Amino acid sequence: MCDAPDCRHAGARPAHRGRNWQGPFRRTPGRLLGMGLIRFYQLTLSGFIGNGCRHLPTCSEYGYEAVARHGLWRGGFLALFRVARCGPGGTHGFDPVPEALAPRFRWWAPWRLWRVAEKRR
Repeated sequence: MCDAPDCRHAGARPAHRGRNWQGPFRRTPGRLLGMGLIRFYQLTLSGFIGNGCRHLPTCSEYGYEAVARHGLWRGGFLALFRVARCGPGGTHGFDPVPEALAPRFRWWAPWRLWRVAEKRR
């Protein structure tokens, strides 16, 4: 850090860096693996498939954020259900990742996460 008045390091650091949400983020191996796989897809295969997502944020951005917020298991299922809804005859529009999941969404019942999307339509 420098002490010059015109230095851009002089201000306070933001509460979150590199994310579009605030809250805790634990760097667990599952989250890092899932986020790494999604990022690998974004950098390599996404350019060949094209911009065909009907949602905002796109399905890969949704998956990245879902895994970062909710972990590999729950976030992966949220992303899987989102990709299933993105096909022909599916939904469209603004569909953000839920900030927190209700306690009834247990890890051993991932099929219940489909209802998260249905309630937000």
